[in-house]
Amino acid sequence: MPWSEEAAGRAVDEIFERRVAPLQALVGDAEQVARACHAMATRFHEGGKLIVFGNGGPSTDAQHVAVEFVHPVIVGKRALPAISLTADVATVTGVATGAGLDEIFAHQIRHLADPGDIALGISTDGGCGNVLRGLAEARRQGLLTVGLLGGDGGRIARAGLDHVLIAAARDPRVVKEVHVTTYHILWELVHVFFEHPGALRREAIA
Repeated sequence: MPWSEEAAGRAVDEIFERRVAPLQALVGDAEQVARACHAMATRFHEGGKLIVFGNGGPSTDAQHVAVEFVHPVIVGKRALPAISLTADVATVTGVATGAGLDEIFAHQIRHLADPGDIALGISTDGGCGNVLRGLAEARRQGLLTVGLLGGDGGRIARAGLDHVLIAAARDPRVVKEVHVTTYHILWELVHVFFEHPGALRREAIA
């Protein structure tokens, strides 16, 4: 069938429509996002660092998040300590070979994290075993645990984390787009709390 302007218009409408509901859901989760940001800002204020991890596409998101905090693109914003557990290929592959792929993040958290830190695990479908194990280890050690997930949140959303933020979409491309927006909001709101004296009391938005 020849391609028509009408068919092209429908395709464009469908592509944009796929993105509307997940972004509206993110707006609807504003209070939950703010609570996560306040908890993160409080941990940073008390000397903690951010530890980020994920598989595949989310592995590059983890590195993106880390550099946003360590080297802010907005001039004048405070640099905050953050590391990505996906950036050290030698460690990731060494742990995967010796202990299995499911241990690549838990092992690093076990040896690099402090109880006052923040663990941010990113998973497109909420079902990544090694992200789940990493967050479980972080929770065991007393870190603040945040899951940035897709789909319905999967197993990770049901793991008892401190904060769960979900990009409510099945299309991994849409999940990725919502995740990028979400972690930019996390970065920005953390700095908003830093810029308002008194906002970093633990009870400030309890």
